[in-house]
Amino acid sequence: MKKLLLSGAAILLPAAAYANCAGITVADMQGVAPGAFPQQYELSEFEAAAGCTMEFSANPEIEALNARIQGNGELPPLADRLPKEPLVIVPYESVGKYGGELDALSNATEAGTSDFLSTRHVNLVRYADDLQTIVPNIAKSWEWNDDYTQLTFHLREGHKWSDGAPFTSADVKFWYDNLALDPNVIEKPKDYVLVGGERMTVDTPDETTVVFNLPSPKPGLVNHFAISFAQGFQPKHFMGQFHPDIDENADANAQALGFENGYDAIKAYYGNSDWTDTPSPMLSNPDKVANLPKATHPTLESHIYVTDTTEGRYLVANPYFHMVDTTGQQLPYISAQDELFANDNEVRILKLVNGEADYKSQSLTLAAAPLLLENAEKNNYSVQLKPTIAMPAFSFNMTSEDPAKREVFGDLRFRQAMSVAINRDELNEVSFFGQGEPKQYIGFSPTPDFVDPELTKHMIQYDPDMANALLDEIGMVDTDGDGFRELPNGDKLVLNMQFATQGIGGEVVQLVGQNWADVGIQTTVKEVTPDEYRSAQSSNQLDVGMWEKGQPVAIVLGNNELFVPPFENYFGHRTAMLWAEWVDSDGASGVEPPQWVKDMAADVDAFQGAVPGSPEQAEIGARLAKSMAENLPFIGTVQAQNLIYHRNALKNVPEFKTQSYEYYRTYPYLAPQWWLDE
Repeated sequence: MKKLLLSGAAILLPAAAYANCAGITVADMQGVAPGAFPQQYELSEFEAAAGCTMEFSANPEIEALNARIQGNGELPPLADRLPKEPLVIVPYESVGKYGGELDALSNATEAGTSDFLSTRHVNLVRYADDLQTIVPNIAKSWEWNDDYTQLTFHLREGHKWSDGAPFTSADVKFWYDNLALDPNVIEKPKDYVLVGGERMTVDTPDETTVVFNLPSPKPGLVNHFAISFAQGFQPKHFMGQFHPDIDENADANAQALGFENGYDAIKAYYGNSDWTDTPSPMLSNPDKVANLPKATHPTLESHIYVTDTTEGRYLVANPYFHMVDTTGQQLPYISAQDELFANDNEVRILKLVNGEADYKSQSLTLAAAPLLLENAEKNNYSVQLKPTIAMPAFSFNMTSEDPAKREVFGDLRFRQAMSVAINRDELNEVSFFGQGEPKQYIGFSPTPDFVDPELTKHMIQYDPDMANALLDEIGMVDTDGDGFRELPNGDKLVLNMQFATQGIGGEVVQLVGQNWADVGIQTTVKEVTPDEYRSAQSSNQLDVGMWEKGQPVAIVLGNNELFVPPFENYFGHRTAMLWAEWVDSDGASGVEPPQWVKDMAADVDAFQGAVPGSPEQAEIGARLAKSMAENLPFIGTVQAQNLIYHRNALKNVPEFKTQSYEYYRTYPYLAPQWWLDE
């Protein structure tokens, strides 16, 4: 036996294995539990430690798979498809076998399918499965300057897009300058591309070096790239032909393909937001596809779309993917991904019980646990119960179009009453089988060391007498004798509680609605699709916001949205849309928010700019949490475990640390090394 040292982890292998860099898995690690060490290495590090030269091999189906990718052409040899330094992935349990289809089950194409997206996701860096260590991915390495005002990424020499075109630093600069900051593409720049509201600049001294120059410190910028679905690069060689700042013939190029202009073509391929689940031209412009150079834009992800319809999507392995296993096999192992859309929750649960999907987490709630666990052994699948980051939360529209509702929803006493009217212990027992913990929403999850844990208990006591007294104090009384309170001006109040199962469990909504009815607030509950919910939220039409909410410090360090109106993005839990309009317009339109909201916005910028772990940062963070909890723009409920499902034929699936969207679901767990044993 010979000891092999990789990044401080000792591996014992038979000496004969070194003839051609034979595989190393987590099972070979002696005395080190999965999650306690990086599970990936740069090729040069791996070869130097093992004393061998890796030989590469590819999926035998790769040429047939590539033939399905419109506009890809014939494949060069594998050595010309891999970067000079591919990323070596240590399989969790075993070196995999090629082939098969990953069967995915998603809500609907318009709803967003982060679960499925995460299985093939890449970004410049990622969190390892310990959810603490940031490790390379698309970038080979990175470093900060001393004051966190310059972040430099080093890319992989010879890395290629899925169509074989070189991936270079120009693709990062193109994403930043020409997409993220172009109002014709994304109307308003996201906070993570800004620093204290100011733009950065991007330098590209050579093809593999990218330098982000920040106007002030923002150490959490790298955290953003480790977590976010929004990728910090796009294919300039392809989409640049449609951008007027890159190609003077952009409009003509697009018009020759049937688009109105260059920006119309960019919208068809890339969309008009940072969400990576934009429908491809196969779905959005099917009549144009036959004449397009590509049916979808090139990617660096493990799989690429070849079919995109309202019923589902089909993807095949990226022949230029940058990862290999410890035997030199190019990843991914799984040849294709087949995604079925099923928007009905009961239908999805039945399909899971019958073993008709290989993996599922998004939209599952603990209410499904008994049925899934009861049938797991019989139908040969596994269910993990893991802690969550977010919890179901409620909000009231403090900028409602109805002036009488706006006045009441904006009154802190009303929000306090609605919080203490919730019987969280009953909610925990009925909806979460007693496995959860009643909590108030504080803007950070898990609760960081700089926050007094008592803050998570603010106004969570079940106290209907207090709720009734506060509502009486506001002037909300039952004037018509129907058992329900009217607004202070005498108008009838019925809270329309529209919810989508993608964001919150129906049983939670029903119980909370009943709790509010018990103190005289009339409610109606209706399930809608995620798109219907988001549309109503965007147009300021919701009375009550209902969705999971909560993010770790790591996200807040790179993105301020939880503390600035509307307090999250299109895909999350937002409220007070007219406050957001006032902020976005510099006061020209919308509704001016109260001082506590303005103070939070200033504090989160200061929090991001402070030295990580410093007393200054801790003080600001504590102030942010206190303001969020005491002003109750969001009302927390119960934080509990949730479900992660996978068929037992899907191998190398580890124990997840959390069931969470916030760390981007499967992204820390290296889904490209999953394989199907059947």
